[in-house]
Amino acid sequence: MEYTHLGRTGTSVSRIVLGTMNFGDRTPEEEAFAIMDRALELGVNFFDTANGYGGSGGRGETERIIGRWFAARPGVRDDIVLATKVHSPMVDPTSDGDVVNARGASAWQVRREAIGSLQRLQTDRIDLYQFHHIDRHISWPELWQAMEVLVAQGTVVYTGSSNFAAWNIAQANEIAQQRNFLGLVSEQSVYSLIRRSIELEVIPAARNYGLGILPWSPLAGGLLSGGSAPANSRSAELTSARADREEQLQSYERFAQERGWTPSALGLAWLLHQPGVTGPIVGPRTVEQLESAVTALDIVLNDDDLRALDELFPGPGGQAPEAYAW
Repeated sequence: MEYTHLGRTGTSVSRIVLGTMNFGDRTPEEEAFAIMDRALELGVNFFDTANGYGGSGGRGETERIIGRWFAARPGVRDDIVLATKVHSPMVDPTSDGDVVNARGASAWQVRREAIGSLQRLQTDRIDLYQFHHIDRHISWPELWQAMEVLVAQGTVVYTGSSNFAAWNIAQANEIAQQRNFLGLVSEQSVYSLIRRSIELEVIPAARNYGLGILPWSPLAGGLLSGGSAPANSRSAELTSARADREEQLQSYERFAQERGWTPSALGLAWLLHQPGVTGPIVGPRTVEQLESAVTALDIVLNDDDLRALDELFPGPGGQAPEAYAW
């Protein structure tokens, strides 16, 4: 396994991140336990989840599965850098529960959901607490005040973002600096050979402020895995685009095959070669898929390989504004 620092922090994390969104939905608990066990054996020490994950198992079920895994393996918790998120509504709007404030990133909700995540995960801390989406109704002073309290209590170690625009990252960290607070140390964004728009502004902003990039949907919902993407993939809109990209994807698959690589490993390896990327978030449904993902670390892409992939999957042309202006 290869390790790197989480953004500008001194904490070391694996360059393959175990995403757990399928746990409790497409991956039953027994298989989820096996995946986490194998991840530790392979040296994967960075686990990512969210309060709202659970699918058919219900919101929060993924965190509960991870919590039961921790409980069944005493002493394992300190081997893991554990990330979760806050933003999703956690109460069924058809129920009689309090749903008025049970979503977003208000100080009320951040505190409430931190407590809920800790209980479900059966842990005393969240190593990386991430805002799952920008909440435009909340001011950064309110948000940072809530996070400062959680950090001071030892409940949260670091904070991160997900699906933020570049200006959100800049605003968040400028205000954090004014408050003598560390601020965001990572950003989760959709990023793959097929979806490269974050190269325009998000990656330059993240690198400037010392945020590690954690790509989600690194294989574009399965399009870069070879064959068709699953119908219920997170990038389901790309599933129907397979026919439109058939020639491009076949060329990509031949490129990988000629070099003895699987298409999925190549897609992950390309991300590992991109500046600012800490590690792609893989969401294996089986142990075999996790083991396949880790083989990406063995792939070394030379300049010719990278140029060929750029020609096959053109990006936006670099960072803004040079990508579209003189």
